[in-house]
Amino acid sequence: MDEAATITRIPRAAQAPDTGVLFQPYRLGPFDLRHRIVMAPLTRSRARHPGNVPSSLAACYYAQRASAALIVSEATQVSMQGQGYAWTPGIHSREQVEAWRRVTQAVHQDDGLIFNQLWHVGRISHPALQPDNMLPVAPSAIIPEGKAFIENERGEGELVPFVRPRALDIEEMPYIVAQYERAATNARAADFDGVEIHAANGYLLDQFIETGTNRRTDTYGGPVENRARLLFEVAEALMRIWGPDRIGVRLSPMGKMNDIHDDQPEATFGDIAERISDYRFAYLHIVNPAMEQMQSGKEPDPRALGMVEMIRKKFKGTLMVAGGFQADTAARWLLEGKADLIAFGRKFIANPDLPERLRVGAPFNADDPTTYYGGGEKGYTDYPSLAQDRGEQPKACVDQRWR
Repeated sequence: MDEAATITRIPRAAQAPDTGVLFQPYRLGPFDLRHRIVMAPLTRSRARHPGNVPSSLAACYYAQRASAALIVSEATQVSMQGQGYAWTPGIHSREQVEAWRRVTQAVHQDDGLIFNQLWHVGRISHPALQPDNMLPVAPSAIIPEGKAFIENERGEGELVPFVRPRALDIEEMPYIVAQYERAATNARAADFDGVEIHAANGYLLDQFIETGTNRRTDTYGGPVENRARLLFEVAEALMRIWGPDRIGVRLSPMGKMNDIHDDQPEATFGDIAERISDYRFAYLHIVNPAMEQMQSGKEPDPRALGMVEMIRKKFKGTLMVAGGFQADTAARWLLEGKADLIAFGRKFIANPDLPERLRVGAPFNADDPTTYYGGGEKGYTDYPSLAQDRGEQPKACVDQRWR
């Protein structure tokens, strides 16, 4: 293990952990992080049309949150085929690259770091979102339960039933890898600091990984080494562009989002975590299997905790965990060695200066779920920081020109 991947082990926590551990510096690949609080990827559906281009507000939004140790951008489709929701940004066109460069410049001006999360949704889409109204693609032609979020003929967001996807031919696999490769090249041109491969939450790479969505009988189906083949082909292609120490991978072991499941999740994700460890990537980012219990204040499910502990043992590099954390539980997981970095999602929506609020124990702004997806500055860039509340900084960005 090289120096950049060395994990700082901290003694087991006391009953009431000192949240100061959240503010210990951390070495992540080539980066010296100021603390352990990461901004998790958050879909906000505010890209401009035509072209799904990040808006001018996006630069403000991410710059406001540049005090995170690392920002992982909202999921960003690697191609037109990869889109699954209305108004989500891509990283496959010149206009998108130029707009993302404005975002990264704004973050860097405030001494922040930002990785681009690369995304192909697979079957979690709809012909209305696909080029030429084609069917979404998937490892197998299985209709997911739930509904797709599309833009209707009136320009409004609308939920419509998913359709049966088209199973990818084996000859198409290099084309899928090439989509990620082009996106990673574009992310580098846009001056991101690295990329995260989104292989979680029931999207395309996760659909290949998990048995509930992969019924293939070729070299991309069956045993876990085949089901994970596409993930590792993508990873190896990206290493030629970024190098391993600027690549992260996101997984969601035991996740249920987007009608996903695996018959033997411990075996599946244990194998993948162990293999990822050999690549010496910047980090492995997992969605907390105990998130639902922790969000509701319940005791985490023992099997969920066992999954985290198993991945911690199998994966020898930096482990980031996202989902369900308060300051005290985040500190406890760091102290107990369950994670090296904690990613916060929804708390960053309403609290652009979340690390400072956690540091001083300040109250949180109340978030408005009705403004999570779509719209303009309301619920996006108008949440105040502590400094703005004190009158020490100008008010938050306001710009109605979001589409």
